[in-house]
Amino acid sequence: MIISDRNNKIKEGHLNRKAIIYIRQSTDRQVRKNKESQRLQYALQDKAEQWGWNDIEIIDSDLGSSAAAGASERQGFERMTSLVAVGEAGIIFSREASRLSRTDKDWCRLLEVCNVFDTLISDGDQIYDCNCVDDQLILGIKGTISSVELKILYTRLVAGMQEKAKRGKFKRQIPPGYIWDASDNVVKDPNKRIRDTIELIF
Repeated sequence: MIISDRNNKIKEGHLNRKAIIYIRQSTDRQVRKNKESQRLQYALQDKAEQWGWNDIEIIDSDLGSSAAAGASERQGFERMTSLVAVGEAGIIFSREASRLSRTDKDWCRLLEVCNVFDTLISDGDQIYDCNCVDDQLILGIKGTISSVELKILYTRLVAGMQEKAKRGKFKRQIPPGYIWDASDNVVKDPNKRIRDTIELIF
């Protein structure tokens, strides 16, 4: 099989193992609304086939799972890491570093096992070899940016909520059965069916 010069990091030993396609979106809302992102992530399978892999596993059990610190355990991420750790993965495909991890701890753990077991990482355009110092540096920078980006987004979100609160405009999500009225007061939902259901439960 002829591999183009651009992909000369791919060796026969990599092709003899699995290509892992890791797919993740952070929230259920993204899963429901942002179908284009899903399409682009699933399309990485075409790239894996184009580069010579026959054994391809798609891991999408983390759709709707955050990769931030403190989030619940991602089963898909754990499976992907374990496949690398037992020498079954030749390459991991992900659209971008933030799909794989938003924390330094998870990112460093993944890079470490990829280094030990000679597993490549690709975003679909570039291939990174964790045994190559230059690629390690690039991946390290990407991981750091991903982690910092999440902190910046959180800081902006909190700042926005604080400014709204100062103006008296901040509204938190209220329990089912209640709504905000035109005067920004919390009142019972005018929908009789909803009120009757709530009363039946309580």
